[in-house]
Amino acid sequence: MLDVTPTPLQRLLRERRPGYSLPAPFYLSPEIFEADMEVIFGRHWIYVGVEPDVPEAGDVMVVDIGKTSVAILRDDDGEIRAFHNVCRHRGARLVHDEKSTVGNLVCRYHSWTYDLTGNLIHAEHMGPDFKRGCHGLKPVHLRSLEGLLFLCLADEAPSDFDEMAARLGPYIAPHNLRDTKVAFQKDIIEPGNWKLTMENNRECYHCGANHPELTVPLFAYGFGFAPEEMDEHDRHQAERYARLRTTRHAEWEAEGLPSAEIDELDTMVTAFRTERLPLDGEGESHTIDTKAACKTLLGDFTNAKLGGLSVWTQPNSWHHFLGDHIVTFSVLPLDAGRSLLRTKWLVHKDAVEGVDYDLANLIGVWDATNDQDSELVGICQQGVASPAYEPGPYSPNTEMLVEKFCNWYVGRMAAHLGR
Repeated sequence: MLDVTPTPLQRLLRERRPGYSLPAPFYLSPEIFEADMEVIFGRHWIYVGVEPDVPEAGDVMVVDIGKTSVAILRDDDGEIRAFHNVCRHRGARLVHDEKSTVGNLVCRYHSWTYDLTGNLIHAEHMGPDFKRGCHGLKPVHLRSLEGLLFLCLADEAPSDFDEMAARLGPYIAPHNLRDTKVAFQKDIIEPGNWKLTMENNRECYHCGANHPELTVPLFAYGFGFAPEEMDEHDRHQAERYARLRTTRHAEWEAEGLPSAEIDELDTMVTAFRTERLPLDGEGESHTIDTKAACKTLLGDFTNAKLGGLSVWTQPNSWHHFLGDHIVTFSVLPLDAGRSLLRTKWLVHKDAVEGVDYDLANLIGVWDATNDQDSELVGICQQGVASPAYEPGPYSPNTEMLVEKFCNWYVGRMAAHLGR
């Protein structure tokens, strides 16, 4: 007789209570972590970087997703490609630095050499029957969404990337990411499970108490509130934000900048959300004085007061597109209790540090916010490890996107593993 007894993970997925945080094993279990890597990070589109990470032919960037190392490069024709970072001879890693520039990819072990299209072009002493054409590098699915790079490690990638690109593309394109450069990158090892990092990002319930820098330019009201609990001051601020949002959306749409909310965070395999949100103060950028951090604006913009275009993609990214710069974030799991948060700040490729922008001012708000969030993720990881932890209720007013993340995650895991 067929054994249909559910596994412990299947049972947890089936019994997950909607509207509540996940049971502790989802944040603590090494076995569930391995399942996350196989199902979520092994079979979905994962945001990993930007086209300006490899601006010239021969530029290579290495990204590690769990045990899988991928080399992303720009070939001599300007095409960006991705390959498994493994020599086809005896499995040595080919590229060792995160960023490098090469003429060809040469394995340091036995000098097997591959061109920038992945073809094996040199392998000595292999005998007359050896077929170089059968030993090229193994490709990895790679797609660019207006300059945002996504990988899929599966043999067959989810087909709905095209829908995401078609709907998000018009929002992102005016910022002309391909015509930028990476001004700064910072990696943080957060002391928590990757899902805690993502859940923390998907709400601003905690912003007022923890992010004094971020809440200068950013309206927390844009991420939900409970109107019946507001005092007169908060109600006035929420009404001001609502009026500003309506006015600015109309202005931006008239200028050809799509601004209305699109929310597919738990309704697609390749799930996403976007909206252009007004900023407080001068309304120009994510800076302490709310003014543009870079004098050279992006794309064809002549006015920096374009709010902030927020983009979220499941399972591992969020992005902020301003008139003067872009900030991108990716989360890559390291183990059940640690996650790599990688942040990149991009400015116009012709902008000069010290002339057009001050680096400390450019990165200040999000650098401080990342450190604060890392600490919050850490205390959550400590808390879920306690025997006293039990899933708690999400706020229906401020944690809607957290619930959508968890709903998407549970749905994708169940779809691959069965309930």
